[in-house]
Amino acid sequence: MADICSVCGLPKELCMCEEIAREQQSVRIYTDSRRYGKIVTVVDGIDSTDIDIDDLARKLKNKCAAGGTAKEGKIELQGDHKKKVAQTLEEMGFKTEVR
Repeated sequence: MADICSVCGLPKELCMCEEIAREQQSVRIYTDSRRYGKIVTVVDGIDSTDIDIDDLARKLKNKCAAGGTAKEGKIELQGDHKKKVAQTLEEMGFKTEVR
């Protein structure tokens, strides 16, 4: 039996809820300086109820070939990857705001 979306009631194969949620979100991408002058790229503003942040973090880490983590509703990637992250998220349907 097919999985049913709890929001729209359609089968998961036909559900558009996640794509609509992506279009409505404005994601902020910025860099932060950590201990010993290390640069970290932070992706903030993703609604964790609609989108699996751990899966998205895994995709971004693979795309950027960098380590990182997802915690407190934010994705942190090691290094300065603002352009590559913004391009990847825009391809996935997110609106991005690079600072």
